[in-house]
This record gives sequence, structure tokens and C-alpha cells, in this order.
Amino acid sequence: MASITEVADAVLVAPTAVTVTETVFRIQETSVPLIPEFANKPDTGFTFTHGLLLGQLSVVIILFTFIRFFIFANGPNSTPGSNANAQPKKKQSSIIRPVPPVPARSILARTYYNVETHPAESLDWLNVLVAQTISQLREDARMNNNILHSVDKILNGDSLPGFVDTVHVTELDIGEEFPIFSNCKIHPCEDDTGRLEARIDVDLADSITLGIDTRLLLNYPAPLMAILPVSLSVSIVRFSGQLTISFKTIPPTSTSDRKTSLIFSFAPDYRLEFAIKSLVGSRSRLQNLPKLSQLVESRIRKWFVERCVQPRFQEITMPSVWPRRKNTRESFSAGGRY
Repeated sequence: MASITEVADAVLVAPTAVTVTETVFRIQETSVPLIPEFANKPDTGFTFTHGLLLGQLSVVIILFTFIRFFIFANGPNSTPGSNANAQPKKKQSSIIRPVPPVPARSILARTYYNVETHPAESLDWLNVLVAQTISQLREDARMNNNILHSVDKILNGDSLPGFVDTVHVTELDIGEEFPIFSNCKIHPCEDDTGRLEARIDVDLADSITLGIDTRLLLNYPAPLMAILPVSLSVSIVRFSGQLTISFKTIPPTSTSDRKTSLIFSFAPDYRLEFAIKSLVGSRSRLQNLPKLSQLVESRIRKWFVERCVQPRFQEITMPSVWPRRKNTRESFSAGGRY
């Protein structure tokens, strides 16, 4: 027979076993309907490998977006929302520090030039350079009669009046001497523009001659009613005066950049001397007519005054002097020859 202790233990264990058994049955009853639902679900083909690749791709996209928009700046045409019809942005200001124009007094002070006490300069070095330049120009003019062809083309141009026949050049001398520059001094311009000008004395004693032959045609009352042969020789034997030279800055425009021009003119008290010879007529020729000499001299003076004598002046645009590769040359000897 079982003892009282064994009976008590059986009584205590029995309800527990019944409870566990009921719980298992309840779980099975609840889980049984779910198994057929997942068993009958169709296969989508999405595996663990696909999920891994999708995750890696999303990481790459995020990194590219961060580098593109947070590290590198947008280009001028890649701004979001920009298009071809968008208004261009304003040009950024120059990074060069703006410097106001330097007044004439400041230039004179920085170069230690006192217009009141500074002595006039002889410009001997300039005379040598100008003489070399003029000598080379004369050689080029004499080569293949270039100067003769040019003068003949000018004299027989479209401006030749109808009562003058064809002009033939009989004598042409472009001189042998050179101008002498001296007594150079710097002064502020009198027009209050803040510019500086150099005043230089110029003297030339030479013989620059042009001789021509032509005919004056009398076409009234009938064409070629009379013909008058004329021979004329004009020589410039002396010129002296004060030359004024200055530089002027031309402001930039919408179609051109900033440029620099050279301005020169002569003082009204210049000296210009001529030697004029004339011969008029066919059979009985008249030599050195005073009226004809005065007419020719007045025309030459008028031409000169209307172009170069103050207050008129000549303005020549200067080329850029900034060093460029295409203008670079190299001497082929140690002596500095070019």
C-alpha cells in the first residue's frame, strides 16, 4: 500500500500535469490554422542576397549624394532649377585691390622731380635713337623707289582738280640730317586734367625737296583752250619750335578696352623756312614768280597749322606694351645683336 506521503505527492502533481496538457493542446489548436496559411503563400523570389545588394546600393546612393552636394560646389550651369533662359549672374568684382588714379603732384613727388628747380635735359640719348630710326626709315623709303611710288600716287589721287594735268615727280630728296631735341622739361598740363606733359625744343636744318612738272588746263570757253606748263620745286630748309608730348588714357567702352594714346603738338611760335623755285610757260618762261611762291608756302603752312599747331593736336593710339610671347626674340651673339 502507498504511504500517506506518496498519496499527497500524487495529488499535488496531478493538477499540474493536467494544466500543462491543456496548455499544449490550446497552443496546438491555435497554431494549427496558421501553418496552412504560410504553407500555401506563393514564393516571391526575394532572397537574403537580394536584400544585401539592395542595402549596399542604398549606401552608395547616400554617399554619392553627400559628396556631390556637400563637398563639391555646383558649376555655373548646374545650379538646381537653372535653365538656358535664366538671366546670367553678375560678373564678380576683380580681386585686384582698386587704386585711385595717381595725381600729377604725387608722381612728381615720388620721382623727385621739381618743376621749379629741375634743370632742363639735353636728350642726347634720344637724339641718337631718333637718328637711328630715321636712318632706317630712309633706307626703306629708297629701296625699290618706294617713296617715289607713294608720292606719285598721292599727287595723282582723286583729289587732283580738273584743271591740273598729270603730275610728274622730277626731284625727290628726303634729307640727310637729323632733328635735334633739347631743353626738355616736365610740366602739368594746362587743361587741368591731371596729366603731365613734356616740352621739348626741336631744331632741324636740312633740305627736304620735292620737284614736280605738270600743266594747267584752260577748259573755257572750249576744252583745252590753253595749256600752261609749270615746273615747281619746294624745299624745307629749316624748322624749329617747341614740341609738347603727353599721354592720355582712353576709358574703356562696351566694344573696346582701355587704351593709351600719345598726344603731340607744336607751339604757335614755330619757325618754318622754305626755298621755292618755279618755272612757268612754254616758250617765254617766267622764273621764280613771287605770287606763286607765296601761294605754295601759304598752303603748306595752313596744312601744318590745321593739324599740329596748338590748340590742335595729333592723337595716336599706342599699341599694348605688355610683354607677349609672340614678340619675344633672342640675340644670337654675346654682343647683344638682334
